[in-house]
Amino acid sequence: MSPDCSSLGPQYPTNNVALQHIDSGSRRSTVFIVAIGWLYVALMMAVAEADHSRGSVLGAIITFVLYGVGPVALLIYLMGRPARRAARQAREAAARAASGEPGSGGRAPADAVPPVREEP
Repeated sequence: MSPDCSSLGPQYPTNNVALQHIDSGSRRSTVFIVAIGWLYVALMMAVAEADHSRGSVLGAIITFVLYGVGPVALLIYLMGRPARRAARQAREAAARAASGEPGSGGRAPADAVPPVREEP
């Protein structure tokens, strides 16, 4: 029988916790550190390409764009998708609440008059 570990709580050090258990702000900075490191490596590859006796500046630019800027831009775009989705949903919810549509959670329009049924 295993001991009850439910009372441990957050008292163990955070340096032993996996990245998925850390708040999203520090994960975002980790992604940016990796992106900056990747760009540095791609820049050094481009410098080596330009400095080589058979290399060229055009080859260095292509190397930096295809190995550095392209993948990092794709990574940043894909990692920003949840934030863009949350912002879009917040805008849509605010627009629904302001429109006064039934079931939107907002107030009813001020000029709403209930229909009166006329006898034939």
